[in-house]
Amino acid sequence: MSNSEIEIVVEDPTAPEADSPAVAETRTVDVVVSLLLLALALTLGFDNWRTGIAWDSTGPPAGYFPFYLSVILGGASLYGLVTAFLARRETPETFVTRAQLRRVMAVFIPTLLFCLATQYLGLYVASFFLIAAFMRLVGRIALWKSLLTAFVFTAIMFITFDIAFDVIMPKGPLEAAFGH
Repeated sequence: MSNSEIEIVVEDPTAPEADSPAVAETRTVDVVVSLLLLALALTLGFDNWRTGIAWDSTGPPAGYFPFYLSVILGGASLYGLVTAFLARRETPETFVTRAQLRRVMAVFIPTLLFCLATQYLGLYVASFFLIAAFMRLVGRIALWKSLLTAFVFTAIMFITFDIAFDVIMPKGPLEAAFGH
């Protein structure tokens, strides 16, 4: 018989500390993101305005729909700015702590390096390194399992995209050495 009041709690030994200092407040992040989106909206709006936003005899020009999407994005950004400035909190709400940011950066930085490595090594070699590194460093999985999994996944990806579907993917010196 089961007792519905019994609760199983599993502790995460790698969870961030509860007393970690705050790095950013929610209001600050709201304002910065709204300003960045507003700058993007203004840039896109200006560029599409130059391309053409007026309906002509042949229909809408190339900038018509993107211009109005940038107007919507700009309006949403302004709304975000106004609500962030009007929201008065007695105690600022923490957006991210130092420990949480460290965990996010543990994923973001290798992913950024993967994007850069893809330009020079090709998609498949960069994917191999990314998968093996994540499994080994983040997942703490045995080296041989990490390397084997990365190799099998990369091989399946190569067979699927390059051979079966003939999709053009970024190639590097290793693929060139094998004639692909």
